[in-house]
Amino acid sequence: METTKTVNALQGGEWIIKESNPFETFIPEDFNEEQSMVMDMCEQFLQTEVLPIVERIDKMEPGLMPSLMEKAGEQGLLSTSFPEAYGGLGKDFITSTIVNEGLGGGHSFSVAVAAHTGIGSLPILYFGTEAQKQKYIPKLASGEWKGAYGLTEPNSGSDALGAKTTAKLSDDGKYYILNGQKCWITNGGFADVYTVFAKIDGDKFTGFIVERGTEGFTQGPEEHKMGIKGSSTVQLYFQDCKVPVENVLGDIGKGHVIAFNILNIGRLKLCAATLGGSKKAADISIQYAKTREQFKISISKFGAIKHKLAEMAIRMWVCESALYRSAKWIDDKEHELQASGKAFAEALLGAAEEYAIECAILKVYGSEVLDFVVDEGVQIHGGNGFSDEYMISKAYRDSRINRIYEGTNEINRLLTVDMVLKRAMKGKLDLMGPAMAVQKELMSIPDFGAEDEGEFAKERKAIANFKKAILMVAGAAVQKLMMQLDKEQEILMNIADMAIEVFHAESALLRVMKLANTRGAAAVSLQTDIMRTYLYDAADRINKAGKDALNSFADGDELRMMHIGLKRFTKVEPFNTKDARRRIADQLIADNGYKF
Repeated sequence: METTKTVNALQGGEWIIKESNPFETFIPEDFNEEQSMVMDMCEQFLQTEVLPIVERIDKMEPGLMPSLMEKAGEQGLLSTSFPEAYGGLGKDFITSTIVNEGLGGGHSFSVAVAAHTGIGSLPILYFGTEAQKQKYIPKLASGEWKGAYGLTEPNSGSDALGAKTTAKLSDDGKYYILNGQKCWITNGGFADVYTVFAKIDGDKFTGFIVERGTEGFTQGPEEHKMGIKGSSTVQLYFQDCKVPVENVLGDIGKGHVIAFNILNIGRLKLCAATLGGSKKAADISIQYAKTREQFKISISKFGAIKHKLAEMAIRMWVCESALYRSAKWIDDKEHELQASGKAFAEALLGAAEEYAIECAILKVYGSEVLDFVVDEGVQIHGGNGFSDEYMISKAYRDSRINRIYEGTNEINRLLTVDMVLKRAMKGKLDLMGPAMAVQKELMSIPDFGAEDEGEFAKERKAIANFKKAILMVAGAAVQKLMMQLDKEQEILMNIADMAIEVFHAESALLRVMKLANTRGAAAVSLQTDIMRTYLYDAADRINKAGKDALNSFADGDELRMMHIGLKRFTKVEPFNTKDARRRIADQLIADNGYKF
């Protein structure tokens, strides 16, 4: 299925210095008929196959999760984006993102499927030899075989390359002998195929395909976890484990290329899954609020509850806007690279690498939206929210892991800024010109000339100013701290928070502008409420993060001047967010769920 080509797509990180065009921005309302059907199919699968037996899944009933995955495989839900040549459906990147969102509300099942279709299969699909792909991918695509991924070790989590597992070539040159252990392996208890990383000769970090039953390969018992209790999580042990040399994955010493590239895609897909989980938890909370009465009145009529429900919807809608905007960029880049002669795997990896900044941003935001939604969901349920009788307590526990895996949110925040600065140093992103222009603007008298008229002119100006705030703070930090900046993690995280807010606020504005153009402003008044409320609140959050950063490295007149600049760049028009939230909540209550 071909998607329409977007013209002048921005390069990774370029949205910081350029204005985006709403009419070239992909939004969820642009899903074609097939994509909408795929979303419905996922929802149907959860409702009929997964949610009715969620307690049995959590009790780790033997064989239950693998059989569910096989059912999903029969419906094509495991092979959406695998090429047809290997038994896949050959769909585009947006469609595979839809599947991750659509199955995201399935608790432990969602985790098992995401691990299988992502880190469990993609390393072989993208880095395997033709023989490896022919052997493994058709069976992984159908669900006959299940995949897992062994990177983390007891002493190397975020520092993945600090792994201690070793690989040594056997005397006859036919095998690599693996020794070591891996931990927190999702699907580890039942997988058939594992991508495992080890160091050859103590320094060449390399990927290997290890099959269940290989001599010297064993696994530990299931871990007892806070949440996602139905997801298999075990340790893997390698004791003189004999892996055939033809099972080396990718180039020797280039394991980091596999590990980090697969994580880029995984981060975006994790955002999709957490969005799906958020929508499920919000629906549960909306329906509970309608039926629960206190003081002889439904609690959904109380302003405090409406505020909570509306804020859930705002964050989910904004998250969704940024997610599919980015998914389309990756999809377009993939087509562009394939058209230029790149192979399938090379094209998608190149596209994901191009937008690695956005993937890191989405992972942080999506996982934190889900945590917010389930936390407020428990609050809306009151004491009942603390009881296992209610699904919201499970959603609360299951959510917490998302801020840790696929790179902790702290690591992803640091990576966001690091990748932007590296792109600038390589000449891929012209940050210097715009940053100097902002400095010049700070020194000049503010322009009180005629304001830009037209629909959403004030919002567009606010976004442009937010970007100036990032450039001002980041530019000053780079100038002042130079090579020491990477040691100042708090400042980097402040700058990352500014970028995360701006990217999402802009994505929401672009979606509203596109919708208003096609449907008319009156038809999207609630979406406009969502966007304006988010923008108004984001201004304060950007200001706070900016101040915290500036206060860390500037002082005297320089600090005073930049505080004035920051205030100017984060100033927004007064907006009645209370009434906007009430309008949003009333619609959620009328719809009996999130239907935006």
